[in-house]
Amino acid sequence: MSSCLDQLKAHTVVVADTGDFDAIAQYQPQDATTNPSLILSVVGMPKYNKIVQECVEYGRQQASSIDEQVVDVTDKLFVAFGSEILKIVPGRVSTEVDARLSFDVEGSVAKGRKLIGMYESTGVSRDRVLIKLSTTWEGIQAAKILEAEGIHCNMTLLFSFAQAVACGEAGVTLISPFVGRIYDWYVKNGDKKTFTEDDDPGVVSVKKIYNYYKKHSYQTIVMGASFRNTAQITGLTGCDYLTISPKLLEQLKQDNKTMEVKLTKDAAQTLGMIRYL
Repeated sequence: MSSCLDQLKAHTVVVADTGDFDAIAQYQPQDATTNPSLILSVVGMPKYNKIVQECVEYGRQQASSIDEQVVDVTDKLFVAFGSEILKIVPGRVSTEVDARLSFDVEGSVAKGRKLIGMYESTGVSRDRVLIKLSTTWEGIQAAKILEAEGIHCNMTLLFSFAQAVACGEAGVTLISPFVGRIYDWYVKNGDKKTFTEDDDPGVVSVKKIYNYYKKHSYQTIVMGASFRNTAQITGLTGCDYLTISPKLLEQLKQDNKTMEVKLTKDAAQTLGMIRYL
């Protein structure tokens, strides 16, 4: 019997949610996602000292003030790690815009352009990079501008169906609805504390988004993210993409249970879901 990870890969594009090169190579995903927390978790590892020192030196050469140097070093770190990851995965890497720009259209656009320019200066095509933006109104407007310039966007911090509809209408490349964060809210604020893979509120939310997109022929990719357990992952088998931490990838690799496909485009198109916009 094939592992759950292999079964999942037959129906869903598996993405590694980590900045650790060794973990990415071990599980052979199509793509990888990074964020500031993931990069922070690996920059202290001795094996990455050379990359970190090169980025620090780059920042010192770009600006005179400490604040400006910190920004340049951080941007260079994201791009340096992303560039190395792209030597391992055949697909794309996601690189996140500073969350402090979540309500700043112009700032988000400028940062997205800067990051893509830095990638291209190292020989990486913009087609292999997704710029991660917060799914605020301003973030979506920034994504529209960037997408029109051929800069593909991954909309993160997405917790609601309304946000997903707005992203689909904007024509963004990919969205990352947060399964685990939605689950966390219900556990903290509701009476029910345990869920199955079918009634987990985070899973239910992503299923609704996926079905709506496929029913109404949106081209935006749905990538479930922020998983707390493997049941949330198996409950979304068939979703376009799922980005998964190394810990959960290993659990899927070690499990051989038979998995059921939960989502398909054909099934979605039979549903009676009205289009809102």
